[in-house]
Amino acid sequence: MPDAKVPRTERGRRTLRKLLDASAIEFGEKGFHEASVSSITRRAGIALGSFYTYFDSKDALFRALVLDMSDNVRTSARAALREDMSALETERAALCAFLDFASENKEVYRIIDEAEFVDPASYRTHYETVAERIGQRLHKGVEAGEFRAGLDEVEAWAVMGMNVFVGLRFAIWGKETDALSHDEVAGRVNRLLESGVARHDEPSARDTL
Repeated sequence: MPDAKVPRTERGRRTLRKLLDASAIEFGEKGFHEASVSSITRRAGIALGSFYTYFDSKDALFRALVLDMSDNVRTSARAALREDMSALETERAALCAFLDFASENKEVYRIIDEAEFVDPASYRTHYETVAERIGQRLHKGVEAGEFRAGLDEVEAWAVMGMNVFVGLRFAIWGKETDALSHDEVAGRVNRLLESGVARHDEPSARDTL
């Protein structure tokens, strides 16, 4: 976390965590420009002067928060995966974990979206990193013979795009009347992947014409 002054003690690390958690709420509710350092420190329950022990500015805190949220998205997905999963099962589990994470941390969408204007480099890095992870999973599926050959950056970004907007609808804009669970939503997306990227050894009727 390059924008944070890394604490050397466990107490310092807990304080840093409090600042990040409080800033997620503050930025999520008010946006970057309306949020204030004094309000963030009050939410965190620490003295205003202590803020500058960890960050030089509100901008530095925001950049650190975007990176922290990106890491949390990665961690939540990784925790849901097992080595014995097939390539398609892996994608389903990763999306379901993301939906769960986003529904419990709804501020993530506003903060990441605002980063496009507050700190474009962090915004771009977030999505490039997510796409790279998806690309690695797709490549692993190709190597295992479960996905068709030739999948690359285009397909990785396409899968990420689906996941982002499915998350917006079912995690952020979720309704009490929604009939599908997150796992069922992920399963429906998985069907699209199965038709679009899974390996099919049998030629279709169109291929034989």
